[in-house]
Amino acid sequence: MTQLNITKNRSWMARLTAPMRRVFASEEGTATIDFVLCIPVIMTIFIASIESGVLMTRFLLLERSVDIVMRNLRLGEYPNPTSDFLKAEICDRSTILEDCEANITIALEPIDQTTWAFPSREAGCVDRSNNISPALTYNPGAAHEIMMVRVCVIQDAVFPSTGIGLNLPKDAKGGYGLITTSAFVNEP
Repeated sequence: MTQLNITKNRSWMARLTAPMRRVFASEEGTATIDFVLCIPVIMTIFIASIESGVLMTRFLLLERSVDIVMRNLRLGEYPNPTSDFLKAEICDRSTILEDCEANITIALEPIDQTTWAFPSREAGCVDRSNNISPALTYNPGAAHEIMMVRVCVIQDAVFPSTGIGLNLPKDAKGGYGLITTSAFVNEP
């Protein structure tokens, strides 16, 4: 009797496990598994490359516009330039920066030619969480004076939760700072 029960249990178990064996032995859908495992990695790389491309484009346009505006400034093309005027000029020339005039800071300081000491402070960026702009020095300088300009623009990442957007230093609202520094000599 016990032998008969064991045989019945085996046949009952065989009936339950046979379909499961067929499912696990089947090779249908193996391409789907590869696709499901690989597509998140590929999409992350793709999105990170878009993010880094946008970051580089924004940075290059900012540097180019700062170079053009500082060239015009040192040649004396701007009579009595103010900080707000320079911000507007830089933002007009760098078209890809979002909300540029509200998120830009400019520090313009002369370099002491006796000690060659550069300004020790870092470029201050706008704190968008408190709507505070840092107090920066704006001094257009005199003729033959070496000037150092530092510009910071806060921008939001296109894809902040993937790829390069995760590793950028951010402010309280999730924006990263694009900082460029330049030096020039005021023409007489």
